[in-house]
Amino acid sequence: MDCISFEDVSFSYPMVEGDLDENGKQIVPQPVFDHFTGVIPSGFTSLIGPNGAGKSTFMMLASGRLIPQSGCINLFGKNISVLEGEQKNLLASVIYQNMEFESDDKVSNLLSYVYSHGALKGNAKSIRGKQNDLLSETIEVFELENILNHGLIEISKGEIQRVLLAFSILYGSASIFMDEPLFAMEYRQKVSALEYIKDFCAATGTSVFISMHELDLTRRFAEKVILFYPNRDMDYGTPDEVLTDESLEKAYGVPAAMLKDKETFTREELIQTGEAILKIQQVEKSGKK
Repeated sequence: MDCISFEDVSFSYPMVEGDLDENGKQIVPQPVFDHFTGVIPSGFTSLIGPNGAGKSTFMMLASGRLIPQSGCINLFGKNISVLEGEQKNLLASVIYQNMEFESDDKVSNLLSYVYSHGALKGNAKSIRGKQNDLLSETIEVFELENILNHGLIEISKGEIQRVLLAFSILYGSASIFMDEPLFAMEYRQKVSALEYIKDFCAATGTSVFISMHELDLTRRFAEKVILFYPNRDMDYGTPDEVLTDESLEKAYGVPAAMLKDKETFTREELIQTGEAILKIQQVEKSGKK
């Protein structure tokens, strides 16, 4: 079943008055998508690519949080751009990158509120059968027991991310878009979270689109991958089909061996590191002559 359909979509961010280049000329943003057409099936899909390649924009457009200048975006056959409020939320939940909160409401109250006011209406079975219901299961899976009586302003970044993951499950939308949701979490927690999210996706038919920096986790958990290139090209397929050394080198501009198993650098940092290695090699060659 098709989940996302882009039909002749164009989108550019607005020009920021006074944002000048090194020559003092006004910077006019280039289109992120220019008459783009494509279809993405349902399932568990990982979005991979260097910073600024369009991953976040893709998810914000597909979830209806950004509106294209032209073209149509359908989510499960509905034009997501024209939906409002609860209709849009029931089709797509979103975890934004590095979300900030100032609420002192207790985590337990917030979890219960999201669970009871979403599509599930506070009534869903656990998918693994070890807990009485979905709420108890998510508290256990995302290790929230020790912070249930804390306000959001009292917990760490990693704890906030785990609460957000629980929110996205408990609301019960038909699809979930996650932009860097594993930020500040321990590696074992990332693995545990992805194992559960993939199980949840399979058990409920929920489609999940997740942008993350760990290539090894994408290889391990993703059913399909979208690889974004700096020139706005995209590749789609299984991890084995898409995450080849050639494609990764094209996307990140550095030897694939430098990426190893984890995408821990930004594109700029990788380029700088690659240039430094080349300089060292040149110096070493000069010394041998």
